Amino acid sequence: MVNTEMLVEEVVKEVLKRLSAEKADSAEKPDSIPKDRELILEEIGPAQKGTKEDEVVIGISPAFGVKFHENIVGLPLSEILREIMAGIAEEGLKARVIRVTHTADVAFIAHTAAKLSGSGVGIGIQSRGTTVIHHKDLQPLNNLELFPQCPVLTLDTYRAIGKNAALYAKGESPTPVPVMNDQMARPKFQAKAAVMHNFETQFVKPGSKPVELRVSFGKGGAI
Repeated sequence: MVNTEMLVEEVVKEVLKRLSAEKADSAEKPDSIPKDRELILEEIGPAQKGTKEDEVVIGISPAFGVKFHENIVGLPLSEILREIMAGIAEEGLKARVIRVTHTADVAFIAHTAAKLSGSGVGIGIQSRGTTVIHHKDLQPLNNLELFPQCPVLTLDTYRAIGKNAALYAKGESPTPVPVMNDQMARPKFQAKAAVMHNFETQFVKPGSKPVELRVSFGKGGAI
């Protein structure tokens, strides 16, 4: 019989090897990411509770834009964040971005963002791309919308997520964002997801407070 634990361990080792190779390759090609797609996250102090009802707070995970710059299928995190913010702006609301470092759990990241949002609505994003729309009055493990299959999420999906979050913030009840369901996504990306989560947790600082961020997209300037 095949030892499942040993098999998983071997797969994880292989994924780690590939990630190391990708990191070395990207180091040799410093100009591989266009300047206008670079994500610059500047810490500007402790995140405060918002007082304006026209905002949606986006909470990013500890390693988002620090250890990882692409999600699990290679979508640039800069583009993901840009699309979510654009979706919020389309509905006439403002996006505020914070980094949550006391947990790597996307549900708690989203709930933390919601509690700090003036509208009571927040979005949580992990580095691998898993996303949640949350409300401050819900329990952490409940939510408005959950997007667990990050390998099938497109940039259009992320924009729609931002748009729906803004609609919730305006007191509306939008139709949930449609997502494709791929039964092979979990087995195909399980090992890489485990490795990314392991790295993510290494950046967790228990007891730490969320930090307010100023977001810039390369030459695009601050938002």
